[in-house]
Amino acid sequence: MKWRGRKIAAGVAEGEALVTKMGVSFYGGVDPQSGCIVEKGHELEGQSIAGKVLVFPTGKGSTVGSYTLYRLKKAGLAPAAIVNAEAEAITAVGCIIADIPCVDHIPIEAIRTGMKVRVDGGQGCVEAE
Repeated sequence: MKWRGRKIAAGVAEGEALVTKMGVSFYGGVDPQSGCIVEKGHELEGQSIAGKVLVFPTGKGSTVGSYTLYRLKKAGLAPAAIVNAEAEAITAVGCIIADIPCVDHIPIEAIRTGMKVRVDGGQGCVEAE
């Protein structure tokens, strides 16, 4: 499967998809020291986002979330790439400053956890197998 979406942050990355139907808050919802989702009740609670292609509908929470993505990247715990249905400003800015490829306007319901996904943020392309 291949989709063309909106370019958010340039770069190319591939990895195993980690998919949620829930929004992600990087500030308070992700531990920047472990790369794990810590938001209580989140369907990915306890799972690491490090090195994964993180697929979620949209971000939520504080603008500090952008800096949290940057901290994750500097610590080697960031997702390899992010795919959204609709990227909001927090996720977009975080991906741009942390050099994390990001594409949105993708039908995320077609991607399943465990699929191999390639994200080309410069071209706005997402491929999954």
